[in-house]
Amino acid sequence: MQSASRLLFLIPLLALCPSHAGASDFGFSQGSHDPAVPTQEAVIGHAPGERISSPEQIHRYFQALAEAMPDRIRLVDYAESWQGRPLFYAIIGTPERLADLDAIQTDIQTIAHPHRNEQADIDAALERVPATAWLAYSVHGNEISPADAAMVTAWHLLSAENDPLVERILSTSLVFINPLQNPDGRARFIHHFEAGLGLEPDPSRLAAEHDEPWPSGRVNHYLFDLNRDWLSQTQPETRGHIEALLDWYPLAFVDAHEMGPDSTFFFAPEAVPYNPLLSESQRASLTRFGENNARWFDRHGFAYFTREIFDAFYPGYGASWPSYYGGIAMTYEQGSARGLVMRLRNGREMSYLETVREYVAASLATLETVAVQRDRLWADFAAYRREGIEAGRRQGPAAWAIPAQRDQGAADRLGELLARHGAEVYRSADALDACGQTLGAGSYLIPAAQPAYRKLRVLLDEQIDMDEDFLAEQERRRARGLADQIYDVTAWSLPLMFNVDVQTCRRAPTLENLDRIQPSERPAGRLENPDARVAFVAGGESTATLRLMAAALRAGLTIDRSEQAFSLGETRYPAGSLIFQRADNPDHLVETLQRLAADTGAMPVGTDTSWITDGPSFGSNRVRRLMAPRVALAWDAPTDVYSPGAVRFILERQFGYPVTPIRVATLASADLNRYDVVILPDASRWRGSYAGILGAGGARNLRDWINDGGTLVTMAGGTEWAAHPDVDLLSARLELSVEEEELKIARNDEARVPGREFSDIADLEQALKAGERSPDSVSGILAATVVDGEHWLGAGAATQIPVLVRGNRIFTPLRLDQGENVVRYAGPEEVLASGYVWEENRRQLAFKPYLMTQTIGRGRVIGFAEDPAVRAYLDGQNSLLINAVLVAPAYSRKLR
Repeated sequence: MQSASRLLFLIPLLALCPSHAGASDFGFSQGSHDPAVPTQEAVIGHAPGERISSPEQIHRYFQALAEAMPDRIRLVDYAESWQGRPLFYAIIGTPERLADLDAIQTDIQTIAHPHRNEQADIDAALERVPATAWLAYSVHGNEISPADAAMVTAWHLLSAENDPLVERILSTSLVFINPLQNPDGRARFIHHFEAGLGLEPDPSRLAAEHDEPWPSGRVNHYLFDLNRDWLSQTQPETRGHIEALLDWYPLAFVDAHEMGPDSTFFFAPEAVPYNPLLSESQRASLTRFGENNARWFDRHGFAYFTREIFDAFYPGYGASWPSYYGGIAMTYEQGSARGLVMRLRNGREMSYLETVREYVAASLATLETVAVQRDRLWADFAAYRREGIEAGRRQGPAAWAIPAQRDQGAADRLGELLARHGAEVYRSADALDACGQTLGAGSYLIPAAQPAYRKLRVLLDEQIDMDEDFLAEQERRRARGLADQIYDVTAWSLPLMFNVDVQTCRRAPTLENLDRIQPSERPAGRLENPDARVAFVAGGESTATLRLMAAALRAGLTIDRSEQAFSLGETRYPAGSLIFQRADNPDHLVETLQRLAADTGAMPVGTDTSWITDGPSFGSNRVRRLMAPRVALAWDAPTDVYSPGAVRFILERQFGYPVTPIRVATLASADLNRYDVVILPDASRWRGSYAGILGAGGARNLRDWINDGGTLVTMAGGTEWAAHPDVDLLSARLELSVEEEELKIARNDEARVPGREFSDIADLEQALKAGERSPDSVSGILAATVVDGEHWLGAGAATQIPVLVRGNRIFTPLRLDQGENVVRYAGPEEVLASGYVWEENRRQLAFKPYLMTQTIGRGRVIGFAEDPAVRAYLDGQNSLLINAVLVAPAYSRKLR
């Protein structure tokens, strides 16, 4: 095994003289370059760092490399973006290795699955297999230099001659380069950058070329932060990337980002806290990578920092997800020029060329570490996979079970998602006895004794604890009025977010007669008893039924929905069940329902009678006829960039119901009578609130439309605006913090104020707090809520639903004469479902409203205290969201 200390001697000297470097070399080579390898200038018309390369130019350049050197680079398409752009990665290696890729992949899969293979075969594979490094560039479209650096890195590896470092890399490793993870966002950024560009690039950060309009190039077509889509895998860019990683299990994975222009370059090791499910060998490797990067940066005079930000706790980033299959995953962040030149706050002008050059250096340094550490990395990876199996047998639970449940669609989604994460998941076609109970047909079993054990723990455990010393430091900082150092959410348990019952098993179940599922589409539904003469009923409390409702409304079917549970024959149907009566529907009802059931996974059942023995009859006033609402969604500033995209994605792509995005400024004066629902998603506080765009006139316009029967759905910042006294569309109000002491240091104009003695420094710090301040901000917890199932807005939803709470919004409840609090937070001892919350927030949040509704004239306002669509990974809340958007209009008196 090579010593890490040898890395220093492999670092090439920086050649300052241009004669030592090729046109795209940046002086990192000790040798010459093969002129047969095409340069960027020759293919796309500009040198590296001279312009910001478009997605099409990047793709064209890699195609040119593959055409020129087919025996040394291979391109693999792994997905297509929403806007039709190709997503691909390149494999670079020696001709012998590229000719042997299938055998190398077989060896990697052998090592990755020790429970399926003999140890002798694993040992032989470990001897043969090359090191693997995966460099993933520009997941955020406006983080521009990594993608241009990807082209330089590929060119350098293919063209360098008599270069000891490149020879070492290629003799030892396969290099995977994903040059551009978010082509749609990059195209948006370049469009706006070039639209603002003048006679020459302007370094002023006030210049239009640096001032991105909403929603910026950061996000993809549906405005998702793709770096936070790795848990729920909703976007094609993420799904395809993960599938590719599971084909190769690369040893090292770099997620290459940019950050604010006044920062330098960040690389591993990350800040605390570390996730406790990371191994000690992984933490040691992160330091080794960082040390070699530092040697490169010191040699070339590049500034950098480590450990201060970007912790390794949350597992849902690109730079953390590969850790849980056993890789070394790292975030790299470069201070960004956000264009071709940027004047920093210290007065220095930073060029795009500089940022590209530094990323090439970081890329080569990383590849060097992988090459030198090949033996150690493979040994650690094999041990991680093997120890996962052993830990699953030894530590418990022995398995997880997802029993067949009323919301089988949600159970299917979770089972299939776990398989997408690389876990071995089994589904039972029939009832079986396992985990000390009888599990119904359609149940899932996930054994713990498998290489993905740690990944399953990080996805399924209800609570992952942060280091106690770190938490103590956060409490100390908070007491001093300093910002906490928690980078992202502190809770992400998939069973809680999906609101799916997942049980642990003390004994490993027998799996012999079960089918191991593959990542695929959801199971098809079916129409039972299609010859029924009276009606067809689809049970509530099912995600599949919600999809059927959306599809049937679009198809023009007539749907009735029961607010309460009822008994039909021997079958008990829950609240929220749908009724398709033959007499009220067209002749093609059966054919249409058969098609929609297959598409949505729903299971409607035909009945020859409408005789109800318990609950409301089909003709009851508690059975409401639905309408196909016309839905508008607030778009553009000041909405939070991610919120409207996630709402639109859920409605359009997960439930198949179209929405019309309307810019907020247009909403202020537009004739909204053609719409039944308007959604105000979360608002970005740093961009200003809705008040600044809508103004008093916009509030009046919306109030008049609601009075005429419209349904306004607000979320988080949208609800904050609706509840403001100047708007008063909701009678709830935001609360200030609850202070334990009433006496504060006086803040008035009196010459003298009553005196006060302080008993200790803590007494002084408490008194220094402002008398009227908001609660301290929470960094993302899962909070328990209680749903009023007797209200039509809660019909079909679970009785308890975990929700994500971020920030410091806590609303007063609506009085009975004002409206209804349909969903409230649980009591103080139960409200924290997962994560870490300040004690004062936990107490103050208890029993407060999460979902409210208030009638105004013939219409109504429905307010969510938080964003139910955030990151599209709170599947357990989809029933509330769909009720608010697709069901609520049936309870207005809008004249259509």
